[in-house]
Amino acid sequence: MQGETVMAKVMRCREVGVDCDFEAKGNSVEEIMQQAAKHAKEAHGMDTIPPELVEKVQKAIHDE
Repeated sequence: MQGETVMAKVMRCREVGVDCDFEAKGNSVEEIMQQAAKHAKEAHGMDTIPPELVEKVQKAIHDE
């Protein structure tokens, strides 16, 4: 019986131009975006994320 292989996805702050070692990992873009939003607020003081940064983060998400 073969199991379904789920590719983990990852996004790193450094990949969007931020000097930070944070990595968000998950199985979906939505999961990573939630982690990234929480991190942006807690670590970078961003109550809202500008649309251009959201786009950058979404483009930086890739299979691990």
